[in-house]
Amino acid sequence: MPSRLFALALILASAGLAASERPNLLLILADDLGYGDLSSYGSEIRTPRIDSLAREGARLEAFYAAAPVCTPSRYGLLTGRHPERSADNLLAPLMFLQARDDRRGLRAHEITIARVLRDRGYRTAVIGKWHLGHGEPGFFPQRHGFDHAYGCHGGAIDFLTRRYGEKPDWFRNSQPIAEEGYVTDLISDEAVAWLRAQRPDTPFFLYLAYTAPHYGKGWDPEKRQPTNILQSKADGRDRNAHIADPRRREYAGMVTAMDDGVGRVLAALREARLDANTLVILTSDNGGDLDYGGHNGALRGEKSQLFEGGIREPCLMRWPGRISAGRVIREPVTGLDLFPTLAELAGAERPPFALDGTSIVSLLLGTGAPDPERLLFWSAPRAQAVRRGAWKWVHEDGRHHLFELSADPGEASDLSALQPGLMKELQSRHATWLRDARGGR
Repeated sequence: MPSRLFALALILASAGLAASERPNLLLILADDLGYGDLSSYGSEIRTPRIDSLAREGARLEAFYAAAPVCTPSRYGLLTGRHPERSADNLLAPLMFLQARDDRRGLRAHEITIARVLRDRGYRTAVIGKWHLGHGEPGFFPQRHGFDHAYGCHGGAIDFLTRRYGEKPDWFRNSQPIAEEGYVTDLISDEAVAWLRAQRPDTPFFLYLAYTAPHYGKGWDPEKRQPTNILQSKADGRDRNAHIADPRRREYAGMVTAMDDGVGRVLAALREARLDANTLVILTSDNGGDLDYGGHNGALRGEKSQLFEGGIREPCLMRWPGRISAGRVIREPVTGLDLFPTLAELAGAERPPFALDGTSIVSLLLGTGAPDPERLLFWSAPRAQAVRRGAWKWVHEDGRHHLFELSADPGEASDLSALQPGLMKELQSRHATWLRDARGGR
């Protein structure tokens, strides 16, 4: 047995897992859901079905996206590699109506966790939003390890017409389809149907990527151009009547529809008797957009920024009998960690290329000690950030900042003038890391 597999067998045995008990994996990704948008994180929006994951599993308080916007965050989540390493320099969202982005996306040599899991015998599906390439078949999900694909290829969609502005964007297995219904409900319907078709003797990986609560991409007939619009169902607005601000109430209705859908998906797992050996992860691709109803709690900043509000996300993980119910995990974790974590649980060897995340299996199971000085890096077109332990350096808005997050999670007190040496050290660490990342494309 190769040394890596032997070491993995020891880890699984010590965690009480037999090699034949590889867990099913359900990764639920919300779109633009802020740190303050679930009631389990203090929101006024009631999300009881999603909150059940916190009661029955773990709530992570310092889970970070790989980037503050859609495409690069999803690249990092699925590849375990920072978007700076992407072949097409995917540091900004791919734009569905811009011709130059028809030729950019996830390339054939860029390995996703879905491909690794499929090679280990998992059935794989992506249901919902892709946003990693839309202009050529080589970018589509089924070329990247997914047996089944359903939803939209672009970054946003009208929740009622299933179009990006006037352009249709609704597919099943790369073929355009015409359906009626509210997008969040259709995504949930497809997930429930797919789960009901699974067999208990074959493990699965379902990447359930909701388009909610990101605004819809409607069409302005007078200006003849796409327009951004929040699109709740009427009952979603009614169930959030306690929220006075109409924009926040509309957004909350979109969160409520997603919460209903997650509840139906979790019920389908139970009915199929698949829930006992399924690791469920729910998180968001980036922080909430304050202009469109999102809320990031007490965190500074929002979507597209490297302040905490742009990259620190809600994250819940449930695995019955493995992750202790009601646990709170405060150690920093990143979306880049999910690739090595899921690969380890599936019994896969570490791939022969650089990964920027690290497995958190021992952290989840409570069998290992965290690294108190772990370094996390971010790079955006006009911003950079590093977190080491409790300290975070941010270059944002043309200024350098230094924060001590354990005492100041809201990044209210800039300590750069008091700690110039530490700030320069973290800045230097980032420059070294960036050279390595760009050299490893």
